[in-house]
Amino acid sequence: MFRLLKREGRAKRGEFQTVHGVIQTPVFMNVGTVAAIKGAVSTQDLEEIRTQVELSNTYHLHVRPGDKIIKQLGGLHRFMSWDRPILTDSGGFQVFSLAGLRKIKEEGVYFNSHIDGRKIFMGPEESMQIQSNLASTIAMAFDECPSARADRAYVKNSVERTTRWLARCKNEMQRLNGLEDTINRQQLLFAINQGAVYPDIRIEHAKVISEMELDGYAVGGLAVGETHEEMYHILEETIPFLPKDKPVYLMGVGTPANILESVERGVDFFDCVYPTRNGRHGHLYTNHGKINLFNAKYELDSRPIEEGCCCPACRRYSRAYIRHLLKAKEMLGMRLCVLHNLYFYNTMMEEIRAALDAGEFAAYKKQKLQNMSQN
Repeated sequence: MFRLLKREGRAKRGEFQTVHGVIQTPVFMNVGTVAAIKGAVSTQDLEEIRTQVELSNTYHLHVRPGDKIIKQLGGLHRFMSWDRPILTDSGGFQVFSLAGLRKIKEEGVYFNSHIDGRKIFMGPEESMQIQSNLASTIAMAFDECPSARADRAYVKNSVERTTRWLARCKNEMQRLNGLEDTINRQQLLFAINQGAVYPDIRIEHAKVISEMELDGYAVGGLAVGETHEEMYHILEETIPFLPKDKPVYLMGVGTPANILESVERGVDFFDCVYPTRNGRHGHLYTNHGKINLFNAKYELDSRPIEEGCCCPACRRYSRAYIRHLLKAKEMLGMRLCVLHNLYFYNTMMEEIRAALDAGEFAAYKKQKLQNMSQN
């Protein structure tokens, strides 16, 4: 399923075959947590800005509108009118982010819904069942994401439980893919490497899960409190122990610089809320650094967000107009900013792939980082 086309050092250029189409890697997945990109961005917009993969969240869709409802409506692709690949997070990150609302046990995690407080239980089997109902292209294994600063003994026990949960996920996924009423019987399963900032725990976990022969491998539990240098070190130490013939996904990362550094270290898949979250607050990515449209200096600026950008915002509107929309709290302002940022990320990934194809990634990375540091 994963075909390696080119390699430059540890950086990889590949193609990942799925039932919903071929994913060109490295790739940035656009985050639509509840089956929608925050900022009034439609799936038609995603097609226009050349999005390859959309990412949605198992826990949030289970809570609302309900995965069984989505299954009755034909699965997530039909529900949101999107025919390209979808990856669903397992709900495991909510074990971390909803720390005040959950209790972890061997069988799984007991939650209180962040919406109405009702009791929810999710274990490996339940996560697989929900993701099967959603019928995503790629399902993520259910794991615990410990804090980067968690105690070593706690992390070790957590990782061992995550390994046991992975075996249960794999067995349940195989069962579900064999059922007649399963919408996507070719659903893929990615494992998740954990271990906080302890390289030896990470490496040992990578070795163990590599033997379980999953469709892809993620590195989770980063960008949750550690420094960028610690994150890069963990990637350098861990990725060599993951399968060479499977894609590597760095979860929840990151800035353009994070992506460039991580591609260099062998990462193939990325996702992050930064481009949408920052866009909704008027913070925009350009090839000459980030700009904040709320700054007064843009009040009379008739230029597009970035000269030469072909995104829907830059093709038609000025910085001054978009700034006015943001100040007036008009949804169109947020929408245009989110579209620009996602277009910037998607275009950067195309540039990365082209640079790898040409054997010029190192030079591209150096120039890109230098240009983006100007502001």
